[in-house]
Amino acid sequence: MNFLRRRLSDSSFVANLPNGYMADLHRPDSSTSSPSSPAMERRHTQPLAASFSSPGSSLFSSFSSAMKQTSQAPAGPVEPLAPSTPIVQRPRVLLVIDDAHTDWAKYFQGKKVNGEIEIRVEQAEFSELNLAAYVTGGCMVDMQVVRNGTKVVRSFKPDFILVRQHAYSMALGEDYRSLVIGLQYGGLPAVNSLYSVYNFCSKPWVFSQLIKIFHSLGPEKFPLVEQTFFPNHKPMLSAPHFPVVVKLGHAHAGMGKIKVENQHDYQDITSMVAMARTYATTEAFIDSKYDIRIQKIGSNYKAYMRTSISGNWKANTGSAMLEQVAMTERYRLWVDSCSEMFGGLDICAVKAVHSKDGRDFIIEVMDSSMPLIGEHVEEDRQLMADLVVSKMSQFLMPGGTVPSPLRPWAPQTKPAKSPGTAQLGPPLGQPQPRPPTQGGPRQAQSPQPSRSGSPSQQRLSPQGQQPLSPQSGSPQQQRSPGSPQLPRASSSGSPNQASKPGATLPSQPRPPVQGRSTSQQGEESRKPAPPHPHLNKSQSLTNSLSTSDTSQRGTPSEDEAKAETIRNLRKSFASLFSD
Repeated sequence: MNFLRRRLSDSSFVANLPNGYMADLHRPDSSTSSPSSPAMERRHTQPLAASFSSPGSSLFSSFSSAMKQTSQAPAGPVEPLAPSTPIVQRPRVLLVIDDAHTDWAKYFQGKKVNGEIEIRVEQAEFSELNLAAYVTGGCMVDMQVVRNGTKVVRSFKPDFILVRQHAYSMALGEDYRSLVIGLQYGGLPAVNSLYSVYNFCSKPWVFSQLIKIFHSLGPEKFPLVEQTFFPNHKPMLSAPHFPVVVKLGHAHAGMGKIKVENQHDYQDITSMVAMARTYATTEAFIDSKYDIRIQKIGSNYKAYMRTSISGNWKANTGSAMLEQVAMTERYRLWVDSCSEMFGGLDICAVKAVHSKDGRDFIIEVMDSSMPLIGEHVEEDRQLMADLVVSKMSQFLMPGGTVPSPLRPWAPQTKPAKSPGTAQLGPPLGQPQPRPPTQGGPRQAQSPQPSRSGSPSQQRLSPQGQQPLSPQSGSPQQQRSPGSPQLPRASSSGSPNQASKPGATLPSQPRPPVQGRSTSQQGEESRKPAPPHPHLNKSQSLTNSLSTSDTSQRGTPSEDEAKAETIRNLRKSFASLFSD
C-alpha cells in the first residue's frame, strides 16, 4: 500500500497511467516484496491486481476522474489578463469674463471638480467674445484676444462661467446684454447666475428690489435712501428740496451722477436728460461722514469704511482712506437680504452712506462684477475661485442641474384630512347617497312642509356625512343592529306628533315599536349610522332638500311598508297617552 500512496502522489504516474498501467503494476519493488521468496511475491501481487481490475473500485474511479481533468485542461500556458486602462475624463472649461489685469488661471491651478476632473480656464472680456447658442448643442464661444502682442483666436464650449465685468454701461457705450442672452440660451451655469446678471443691467430695476426689502423689514432695519424715478425729462419740473443728486441712466464708478444745488441748475440738468433720451433718478443729497461697503462672497463677510480725503462729495472719486471695520448683525442683515434677490446672489455688496448726524442710508447693491478693495484682494479672489469650484462640482456632475432663478410651478394638492374630521358633503361631481328610509335612526329636527302630502316625504335626513365609529357615538347609536328602535323626542316637534294635537311627549324612553317585522329590523341593520350630533344641521337640511325630489321616491312596495310603519307608530302613541 505504501507503493500505491507514493505512486498516487506522483502526478506523472497519473498522467501516464493508460500507457504503463500493467508494467507499473507487476514491477517488483524492494520495499514491498523480498527477492528470496517468489511465492510471497505472487501472493502479494495477485490481490493488488485484483483490486485494480475491479470496475467498481473507488481507486479506479479516482484515476478516471484525474485523467478527464487532465484531458480538459488547456494545452498552452494561461496568460494573465492585461490591466485595464483608467478612463480619463475631459477637463471642464471655465470661462472667466474679466479684463486682462487679473490672471485667473493661477487661482484655479491645482483645483479639480470633485477632486478628479481638471479645470481649464479661458479668460476674456465681453468685447472679445462672440458666440452661437443652440437648443441641443449648447453654446459655442469664439474668442479673439491679444496676449503679449499676439492675437489669439480660439473656439470652445464652456461648461461654467464666472462674470467679473459689467454687461451694460451707458456711459461707455458698451452693451453686451445680447451675449448674456446667448449664454443663458445655451443653458450655462454661472456665478452669479446669468438671470441676475441681466437684471443688474438697469440700476432702477435693482433699486425696485431694494424697495421691496425696505417695505418688508421696515426703515429701522433697512434704511433705504429716498429716491424718485423719472422715465424721461417731462415730469422733471422741480425737486422737493435742494441739494439733490441726479443720476442719468445706467452707469458705474461715479459716472452720470450730478449734484444740483438750486432750481436753476435743476432745469439745466433736465435739458441734459432730454438730450440723453434716457431715464433719471433724483435723491436727497446726504452730507456723509464716510461710506460703508459690506461684501459677501459665498459665506465670507467683510465690511469696509471709506472716508474721502480730497473733499469730493463722491467718496469713490479722488483720494480716500479705506479701513476694515467689524461685521455687525445690522450689516449682515443688509447683505443677506440683498443676496436673496433675483434667485440668489453668490457674490454681492451693499453700499451705504453714514451721515454726519449719525444715520445710515443704503444707496446701492452690486453683484459679482463689484470691484475688490482693501488689503485682502488676493484672499477675496481665492474665495471666489473656491466658490466657483464648489458650484462646478454641484452642477456639472451626473445628476446636477442648473437651478432655475424662478420658483417652479407646482400643482396644488389637497390637504390631507385629519382622522377626526368629518366630511360635510359629497365631492363635487359625485352622486349624493340615498337618504335612509323612514323607520330607521333619525336626527331630531324641525318638520319641513310636505311636497305631495305623503307621510313618507315629511322627513328629511342628513346626506353626505360620514358615519361615526361606535366608540364616538351616543348610547342610542351604540345599540346592536337588531335591537328595537325607539322614537326620539324633539323640542320643535316631529311629523308624528302632528297626529295628536296638544300632546306633550315625556322625556323618558319610549316603549318599543309594535308591529315591526324581522325583515324591517334586518333592513335597519344595513342602514348607515346616524351622523354626529355636533355637525351642522343646516348643512344636512340643505343636502336633503337638494335631492328630495329624486332620492325620496321609492317603489310602491316601499311606500306601503313606510305607510304601515307610520300607522303602527300612531297606534303606539295613541295607546301610550290613552291612560
